[in-house]
Amino acid sequence: MSILTQYWVKEFLRFFLIIQAIVLSIFVAVDYLTNMDKFLKSGITLVDAFGYVLLKAPFMFVQLTPAGTVLAVVTVFGLMNRNNELLAIKSGGISIWYIVTPAVVTGICLALLMFFLGETVVPLTMSKANHIKYSVIKKNRNIHAVRENIWIKGEDIISHFKYFNPTDKTISGITITFFDKRFRILRRLDAENGKLKDNDSSDYTVEDNKNTDIKQDPQKVKWILSGVLEQTFDEKIEEFVIKEYDEKEIGLELKPEDLKAVVKKSDEMDFRELSAHIQKIQNEGYDATTYKVDLFAKSAFPFICVIMAIIGAAAGMRSFVKENLAVGIGIGIGASFFYWIVHGFSTSLGYARMLPPFISAWATNFIFLCIAVIYLLNTD
Repeated sequence: MSILTQYWVKEFLRFFLIIQAIVLSIFVAVDYLTNMDKFLKSGITLVDAFGYVLLKAPFMFVQLTPAGTVLAVVTVFGLMNRNNELLAIKSGGISIWYIVTPAVVTGICLALLMFFLGETVVPLTMSKANHIKYSVIKKNRNIHAVRENIWIKGEDIISHFKYFNPTDKTISGITITFFDKRFRILRRLDAENGKLKDNDSSDYTVEDNKNTDIKQDPQKVKWILSGVLEQTFDEKIEEFVIKEYDEKEIGLELKPEDLKAVVKKSDEMDFRELSAHIQKIQNEGYDATTYKVDLFAKSAFPFICVIMAIIGAAAGMRSFVKENLAVGIGIGIGASFFYWIVHGFSTSLGYARMLPPFISAWATNFIFLCIAVIYLLNTD
């Protein structure tokens, strides 16, 4: 490693660690203070609440690394530009590519670090944080999930769903069992699929449709089940009467947000576990598009560190940054913000099945890589 490279890496690490420490400290403080009322209402101690916030710090470190990278690179090159160090290097016959090489290599190293943390530390800490959030703070103790199997216990009802799709808020493999006070089975509903009823039909009444189970209870959410087999116990003949429906509407004290809370999320699984999860979902005949997009995004997102390093280098070497470093920093922040917008839009198209999962996850990287290289080639 040359003296120039050592000098650049040393300066970069100094600014990068300072930026990450400041931003993470702000995140921890804001998250802790803004949720203080929730912590107090839940009965969790303030020390445990602070531990809960810290569990989310590794995830935030990974998410903030691209922004920290571009800001640190802009700062280092901007200061070298202001001190005429870049001019001296170029005057010595050193090409621009040699100057940028340490930034690109550092970006690659940070990308590998992000991927490593995303595969080891983040799934573990986020799993514990989500458990505390939904079991201790929100106290959703009547809902339990093992991978895609969800069990919900009510006062006189037990529901089981094999799969919940958080994108279109549909449930599949449905079994709902109703009991009396002596815990005897009164009725059982089996259905292939279920979807949330449109809010526009909130004035729906029992008389509107015979195939309904809706009672006027504001706590219940309306679901439309398809492919329904209903078994009802008839006390007169002491046997179950079986009926089939193409569709049946039922009211459940269950919101999609409750299901999202217990379904294992992509950030709680490493690459191999998520791949196996996708394979299992597909083998059971369910749609795994959401998880596929998240799988490809796991490998695509860390690569942005390399792109941000190139953008930061190109911005820091601009002539106007020599006089006004804040402009270069603003370019870095803008690039990070714009990347998040485009990446979010692209992945949402993947979730909606408008783009293939691989393209939706990697398209933003390809676009920004082209922009970064063109920006660098046009550097003064």
